Amino acid sequence: MRQYLLSVYQPDGPIPAPEVLQQISRDLDVVNADMRAAGAWVFAGGLFPPSTATVVRIQDGDVLTTDGPFVEGKEHLGGFTIVTAPDLDAALDWGRRLARATTLPVEVRPFQDGGEH
Repeated sequence: MRQYLLSVYQPDGPIPAPEVLQQISRDLDVVNADMRAAGAWVFAGGLFPPSTATVVRIQDGDVLTTDGPFVEGKEHLGGFTIVTAPDLDAALDWGRRLARATTLPVEVRPFQDGGEH
């Protein structure tokens, strides 16, 4: 079994109204419960806004830290889930369910070495 990262991308801008977020939260709870019941769920987490990010990079041999996301964009990583799946098709099924629950794009990507269990 291989592990896959399901990255949830959300648009920059205001957060949806509470009633919209409540429905998304309920739908997400169902998907997470189904992942756990299927033995696919490994770990998940939501992230604070990009304004809380700190970027660490090497430039001309020096280590620099800067506030904010690495690149400017119209969307940012809002959260993620790590699942174990027998193959990409199974991981994509979880990605589809996560996208429906969150109403946001989800990138599905396998881990390199060490991602198989």
